Amino acid sequence: MAYKFYPNKDKFGPRKGLEGPFRYVNGRILYYDPKEGKYLDPLTDWYVEAVEVQDLEGLLFDLIKKVPA
Repeated sequence: MAYKFYPNKDKFGPRKGLEGPFRYVNGRILYYDPKEGKYLDPLTDWYVEAVEVQDLEGLLFDLIKKVPA
């Protein structure tokens, strides 16, 4: 049986000055910081490289492509 991570809404709720949270298909949660123009990982408190965010978005698009029309 596979388990899926459901984040705590209190922990990953809206944050002042940030957009999101954005939940990705692999369970990762990021916030967008419009002042920095970068995505922030709330678990590490580090900004995520743009290439990594593109990879996460690619996972979502690949999943959408697999859904039968």
